Amino acid sequence: MTDLPALAPVVDELVDALGRVDALVNVAGTGSSTPFLDVDYPLWRRVLETDLDGPFVLMQAAARHMVGAGRGGRIVNVTSVHEHQPRVGSAPYCAAKAGLGLLSQVAALELGEHGITVNAIAPGEIATPMTGQADEDPHGKHRPGVPLGRPGDAREVAAVIAFLCGPEASYVTGASCAVDGGMLRMGPMAGSHLTSDDWRRG
Repeated sequence: MTDLPALAPVVDELVDALGRVDALVNVAGTGSSTPFLDVDYPLWRRVLETDLDGPFVLMQAAARHMVGAGRGGRIVNVTSVHEHQPRVGSAPYCAAKAGLGLLSQVAALELGEHGITVNAIAPGEIATPMTGQADEDPHGKHRPGVPLGRPGDAREVAAVIAFLCGPEASYVTGASCAVDGGMLRMGPMAGSHLTSDDWRRG
């Protein structure tokens, strides 16, 4: 995703090989756990290139093919709960995901007339390599700060993406759908950092 000049040609090659593009899902992402004052510019650029610049290039390339074909299309950008709320130590990640969320909204406005919907998915803590939980079942893990009490499964995120890419979501655009077990309702830091269930009792 950081090889930006190579991204659009890949879309063109896929369309040539497959004949069309109906949906694009931008799911690649990276982040860091670095205090703001310690973030150097190369780290900042690496996260922004992966999480914002790359999706922009791919969105534009895919949308041009969709507009040219005249059949509409679907674009889904995977952001994060940190599209909406900050997290200490994640300045580049939060900036990129918030940017991708607003980019999705602008694209939704501009591409709607072509029958192209653009939406964002904002996952919370999901059992993936990025959270150090590759191939782990999240259902047995306890997360006091998440109302549903556990991390999410990547398939739960994929199900919402599949819905947004399908015909049933033809009137959904410009939305950001949180798939977070209720984490956003708890505040930006509490969801993944609370160690007690005391909040449940008021």
